[in-house]
Amino acid sequence: MDVHNLFGNIPAQLPDEIFETLVQARSTRLERIVSHGQASPDDFWYEQSEHEWVLLLTGSAGLRIEGENDVLVLRPGDYVNIRAGTRHRVEWTTTQQPTVWLALHYQD
Repeated sequence: MDVHNLFGNIPAQLPDEIFETLVQARSTRLERIVSHGQASPDDFWYEQSEHEWVLLLTGSAGLRIEGENDVLVLRPGDYVNIRAGTRHRVEWTTTQQPTVWLALHYQD
């Protein structure tokens, strides 16, 4: 059995976000996402068929939910549960350090 670290293997230069599946089962997938200044492309919205529970571990990010006026500012320890079909986008992630997220994708 190998030991892994959520904060390990993060490149110094990160031109694109890293999406890494940590665990996957029939209706559940746990991902580590690493961002460093990335955001969703203009006019792009995620709209997923499964629910997504997101926990921010390091860094900071702005998350926009369609129909809400304010951007949710996430800092370490903050989490949100995004219901399936909810359009959302990442407005920004900090350039000061890597932003590490855990994203649990699941179905009812």
